[in-house]
Amino acid sequence: MKSTKIKNVILGTGRPKVAVPMTGITEQKILEEAKEIVAKKPDIIEWRIDFFQDVTDIVKLKGVTAKLRKIIKDTALLITFRTYREGGNLKLSDEKYFSIVRALIENNLGDAVDLERYHDEAELTALLTLSKANHVIVIMSNHDFHKTPSKNNIIERLQSMEQLGADIAKIAVMPTNRKDVLELLAATQEANENIDIPIITMSMGDLGKISRICGEAFGSCLTFASVTAASAPGQIELNHLRQELDDLKIADL
Repeated sequence: MKSTKIKNVILGTGRPKVAVPMTGITEQKILEEAKEIVAKKPDIIEWRIDFFQDVTDIVKLKGVTAKLRKIIKDTALLITFRTYREGGNLKLSDEKYFSIVRALIENNLGDAVDLERYHDEAELTALLTLSKANHVIVIMSNHDFHKTPSKNNIIERLQSMEQLGADIAKIAVMPTNRKDVLELLAATQEANENIDIPIITMSMGDLGKISRICGEAFGSCLTFASVTAASAPGQIELNHLRQELDDLKIADL
């Protein structure tokens, strides 16, 4: 599996790296969260801008990002607008969604941006081209909060992200039973062997917690932990997750 670098963090080698989300609604809350999170030294901070009350105001978005950068300094920053249909906090038209992501890339606000796979492919291709010109890493994602697709379907979704030109491919699914978790892990293993970009996979909720700590064994390069508030069901507190990743370290990898 090829590795990809987000700022000073290399994804795709060794133990999974850890990202911590920020979900503040106001500028003050976001900056307070950033101070608390950066003190815990995660590998990546994910700013979930779909929670930010002024997310559609690009001037305010740029202003908060500038202040945020001063707080987190060299910590890698992933900026994500999660759409409502994929578990996000705000309903927006596709046109507005693309406008926000385009502004993130054009202004180099994040070291990486999240770009959801299942939107208009012409628009996705244009944003991927723009991201490469601006040296912004793209994590292309898909989230299913209702079910776990088949192993083959999960792999097909990840492969389609690679084919479009994503730097990293991500999928999160919801299990309804233990077999669903095994399906996700089997898909991760097979995709890891056949896809030439790093992948991020997770099974959500309590049933899927095991998938958040065994990425090194199966091939998922990044896991998400909580410090202030979880952004998805099943996230584990950062200090606990770090210990679990250490316990599952594979010496030969």
